[in-house]
Amino acid sequence: MDTLSYKTTSANKQTAQKEWVVVDASDLSLGRLSSGIAKLIRGKHKANFTPHVDCGDNVIVLNAENVKLTGNKWEDKLYIRHTGYPGGQRSLTAKELYNRDPKRLIEKSVKGMLPKNKLGAALLKNLYIFEGAEHPHEAQKPTKIDINQYL
Repeated sequence: MDTLSYKTTSANKQTAQKEWVVVDASDLSLGRLSSGIAKLIRGKHKANFTPHVDCGDNVIVLNAENVKLTGNKWEDKLYIRHTGYPGGQRSLTAKELYNRDPKRLIEKSVKGMLPKNKLGAALLKNLYIFEGAEHPHEAQKPTKIDINQYL
């Protein structure tokens, strides 16, 4: 055998084929929605997935205010942060966070499913969340997808 008949390709910033997709969050469970979005943003659904490169898609999430949580998670799920001062631990329930900003609920959920490094921070910038059914990214010609295919 003179040459190999197969070749492993590794994507880089120039060869990554990034697309724009629209996801409707209406009546979807927060965790399942977020895991599907994280796969799309990371690019794990593509054949040329490379772990250390941003080769995922730009995701637009519509109707963020219609996401649902099952069971008693609206009251029991806590989002904890620390101010940096002694005794500075603060917490919000999912309902309180939703009342402040429904978009933050999805954003925090997706952020927890991405890598905890510079790449994860860069990937999170590919997520665009909107409360209504309208978005300002029509010029990118996004394709509407069913997120249940990526669960």
